[in-house]
Amino acid sequence: MHRSRIAVVMIDQPEESFDAAAGFWAGAQGATRAANPDPPYESLHRLPGNVALELQRTGSGTPPRIHLDLETDDIAAEVSRLEALSATVVERADGWVVMADPGGLLLCVVPVWTDRADFDRHATTRP
Repeated sequence: MHRSRIAVVMIDQPEESFDAAAGFWAGAQGATRAANPDPPYESLHRLPGNVALELQRTGSGTPPRIHLDLETDDIAAEVSRLEALSATVVERADGWVVMADPGGLLLCVVPVWTDRADFDRHATTRP
């Protein structure tokens, strides 16, 4: 058994539209953009359930999109569970896995990165 949860709603924008889109989403959320230690990212206020709302600079010319990060204490088990639900692996990165749902929307399966007590409070136990 393992646990997982939706931990991040990630708004991906190419470099050429990032500042305008980040300004829009900050205004729509009534939030202040906050720099993140990892340069491609900026943070906005958290959503209910302590889900992070993040902005990500993607490569020039990439399509804007929104993707979810699923945080888990067992990446292999969560990837297998999602594959059984018809998701497919797009890329295995160093420490996380990029997947696509049956309609082609991207999601990332990532290790627990938030405060462990927060993960314990919001995660769901999976078979």
